[in-house]
Amino acid sequence: MPAKPAVRPLPRAAVAAVRTPRPGFDWRRIAYTTLASRLLDEVEETTNRNRATVPREHLVLYQFSARGHDMAQVILGSLLTGAHDGAGAYYRSRPLLLSVGLSLEDALGSPLGRAGGFSDGRDIGVVCNLPNRHGCTVLPMSGDVGSQYTPAAGWAQSIVYHRDTLRDASYAGSISVSLGGDGSVATNGFWAALTMATTLQLPMLFYIEDNDLGISVRGDMQTPGGDIAKNLASFTNLFVLNGSGTDPHEASGLLHDAVTHVRRGQGPALVRLTVPRLSSHSGPDNQKGYRTEAEIAADTARDPLPALRDYLVPALMSESEWQALEADVARDVQAALDAARARPMPDPTTVARHVYAEADAAHDAMGGLTRRERATLAGTEVPADGGDLLRFAEAVRRTLRHELAVNPKVVVFGEDVGRKGGVHLVTEGLQKQFGADRVFDTSLSEEGIIGRAVAMAISGLVPVAEIQFRKYADPATEQLNNCGTMRWRTANRFAAPIVVRMPGGFGKDVGDPWHSLSDEVRFAHAYGWQVVMPSNAADAVGLLRAAMRSPNPTIFFEHRSLLMTGDGSARYPGDEYVLPLGRARVVQAGTDATVVTWGAMVHRCAEAIEPLGDRIELIDLRTIAPWDRHGVLASVRKTGRCLIVHEDNLTAGFGAEIAGTLAQDAFWQLDAPVQRLAPRDVPVPYHPDLLAAVIPTVDAIRTELDRLLAV
Repeated sequence: MPAKPAVRPLPRAAVAAVRTPRPGFDWRRIAYTTLASRLLDEVEETTNRNRATVPREHLVLYQFSARGHDMAQVILGSLLTGAHDGAGAYYRSRPLLLSVGLSLEDALGSPLGRAGGFSDGRDIGVVCNLPNRHGCTVLPMSGDVGSQYTPAAGWAQSIVYHRDTLRDASYAGSISVSLGGDGSVATNGFWAALTMATTLQLPMLFYIEDNDLGISVRGDMQTPGGDIAKNLASFTNLFVLNGSGTDPHEASGLLHDAVTHVRRGQGPALVRLTVPRLSSHSGPDNQKGYRTEAEIAADTARDPLPALRDYLVPALMSESEWQALEADVARDVQAALDAARARPMPDPTTVARHVYAEADAAHDAMGGLTRRERATLAGTEVPADGGDLLRFAEAVRRTLRHELAVNPKVVVFGEDVGRKGGVHLVTEGLQKQFGADRVFDTSLSEEGIIGRAVAMAISGLVPVAEIQFRKYADPATEQLNNCGTMRWRTANRFAAPIVVRMPGGFGKDVGDPWHSLSDEVRFAHAYGWQVVMPSNAADAVGLLRAAMRSPNPTIFFEHRSLLMTGDGSARYPGDEYVLPLGRARVVQAGTDATVVTWGAMVHRCAEAIEPLGDRIELIDLRTIAPWDRHGVLASVRKTGRCLIVHEDNLTAGFGAEIAGTLAQDAFWQLDAPVQRLAPRDVPVPYHPDLLAAVIPTVDAIRTELDRLLAV
């Protein structure tokens, strides 16, 4: 049986100062959960210390103790009673999860890597999640630092949207909480979320547990003076509280006041509580390499568990009752440990499941539209007759307008998307028609744009976020990665099917390294993402509508040249037109060679093949994740030759994936080596003459085809 957590009695002077336990709290439950969290940490730490004597399948390979952080977190969790409360947490937040519903068995089974639980053995055990459609949802945690903040802000904004726009009264009074350590306040995510919460007056609580250590780096290296609450004291629209997380009376009072402030709609709040870190940063870490014995002893003397015991005994319970509570915890943790160890190992044959949504999945993930909601949205692959001739930008705008009209859960946002209508005017007029709650501007933070979209999708909304140019997505890399992997790493418990509209590529007779980047292969390589690259207005309509109704996240790439010119203009195919992702379009049938391309290169390739008549089969890939392997293979097996033309760099561009597939699966049908035509590996230049020397031109495509046909 696990040993009882050691509880040191407080010095006599401290005992005399103990106050009556604050009313309104279930202190017995708080004590039980704190003791349970402490014992879970002890079990894991002891297991890791005894590697030589404990069978390896019982090891916790990633262990992050919450000792010292536990009591205040449990108190906070006891206050998260709203019907749609949400929490964005991090790797030291297991006490909070225990307090809002995580079972002891899951709390041990997932760190042991067993089947089931919150990741089915796919993610490290401290990266938790807790779906809950009728209580506090803990958003899927991540292994990076600071990425919990903007999704928590997005959850807060979704509360407002469900409550005020969708008129769902069950969201009234719900709040969002983000938990982080003092190191995380130096991150982009923290400041982006702080800006969102204060400018929008969101129902959000920032909970900062300050142990003055970011692994080994002191707090005054993370924020000037080492006290984020003091620094934010004059921050507009933010209720700031500061105190101790080791004193149960003080901590409960501060947390109660902060939660009450946010629940009453008085705006966001931030609570900083100082806590000790009673362990090394993680299992493999050895804090004695960067902390003195005196520093470690000083933290030990601030252990909140003895303070909690002396706060409750004898004021609320007797010594024997406390001991009985310890015995209950020891019994329950032992039973949970036995049950966790009895769980099977995860099944390796299922490891590739849930990268994308699966029709035969046992349950819907929490996030996006339900299957029933998607089924109610009409769709057809047959284009309507007699549609207006539209340019690319107008086709996207018209599709967004229709989806906003038929689905109140659709929201469109990004920098300059609202009043201005986007830098390419794609969303022009939509805010005026649908209101600023549905089409809105954001602060200038791509981390914030994508992070908020993720949580909005988890709440059941359909977010369509705009990143102004492909290059500007780089600051959101963590959020994009975490979004794409979410379904897989939570074993289909959560999903965030967002649509990210992202212009890029060369413009009309102009380029540059910042606005003209294509780089689509980066997203083709990203797990869980669909990548759409339409070449014309009709395809843009069908593919955008498919993306907005999909259960998977999608990058919708809008080529700058198509946005700025009439290239790609087409008849509007109708309000119900939907194209399946992963099906290429045969632009022209041919006999002697296949040209595979996508995006704006389709138009240059079409012009290049005109003199060659029906000798060339031109394929517009349309989507590169998924991409139409079967269609391309069938074409090349027929023609025997292939030229792949794309705008992304030649080295490791997506053309290399296509060429590799053809070499592997169509080698014996090839009459000539597969050829690729793509930019040399340099950034996109500004001057038109330099641009023409880098991006494949019509003449360069035609020359390459002549060479291929001559083989």
